Amino acid sequence: MQERLVTIDRNTYQLPASFTVFATQNPIEYEGTYPLPEAQKDRFLLKVDVPYPNQSEELELAKRSLGKESPEKLLADGIVKNVIGDTTIAAMRDALEAILVKEELINYAVELVRTTRASDSILVGAGPRATQALLLSGRAVAAMDGRDFVTPDDIRTMTRPVLSHRVVLRPEYEIEGMTVGEAIEKLLEKVPVPR
Repeated sequence: MQERLVTIDRNTYQLPASFTVFATQNPIEYEGTYPLPEAQKDRFLLKVDVPYPNQSEELELAKRSLGKESPEKLLADGIVKNVIGDTTIAAMRDALEAILVKEELINYAVELVRTTRASDSILVGAGPRATQALLLSGRAVAAMDGRDFVTPDDIRTMTRPVLSHRVVLRPEYEIEGMTVGEAIEKLLEKVPVPR
């Protein structure tokens, strides 16, 4: 995907610059599916945990699924339209490059990732792609906040979504009930925040 090429029946096709891969992971049902190897998970920028809807949201979803506003019907009827196009996406990506990331924040991101490899609770730590993802997503947070510079909080905000699918807990910590999120929180407490 990084090369933006796909091969089908020995024919290679160029993918548009705006092509993005989203994947879902159901933590309960694995029948007919297989967990991705660590090297493949590492290629996803973020892991976003989506909780169950609250009761009123689930009730609204149930009602909509029975009528003319079901997601499938809206898609089939062409009601869902693009909000932004390829040109705008390219311009937004280019604009991210102008957002300043100071040297001490680059060092901070590197230290956060390297600490995953030395943590007692983590069996498999994150690699250099995690550092890249922290810096890129930190820039995105700064842009969404209307700033032209990244703060330590931007990096900290993105640490869990960037690392949670890239680290593997040691079995003895998992058995004790520790979660990956808790291990990441301990890491955030351990690594000094630049001032």
